[in-house]
Amino acid sequence: MADHDLAALTTNAHEDWTLFAVRLHDKPGSAALRRQLLQAHLEWVAAHGDALRAAGSLRESPEATPVGGLWVVRAPDRAAVEALIATDPFTTGGLRAGWDIFFWSKALPQPVSF
Repeated sequence: MADHDLAALTTNAHEDWTLFAVRLHDKPGSAALRRQLLQAHLEWVAAHGDALRAAGSLRESPEATPVGGLWVVRAPDRAAVEALIATDPFTTGGLRAGWDIFFWSKALPQPVSF
């Protein structure tokens, strides 16, 4: 992890970098901690927008408390994704119970956009 320049993830992302889907899991019963860390997390997400192609919380229903998150990340390799996750205030603040990182291949030819 330490070998990766996190600044490179937020500027001039290379088109040949890999896309990853990241499923992030919150610790059970952590709604208060999530609220406490939310502003710092949102600022962090905004600062890493070049690497985070999509990011948001996951809930069992629209009105339910989030149980984690889902990101689509563009990065050179899995280690860079791990390094990115390690700097998220939700991770450093103790909210995350863990995460799963998957290589992601988009099925349609058009660019990913929302």
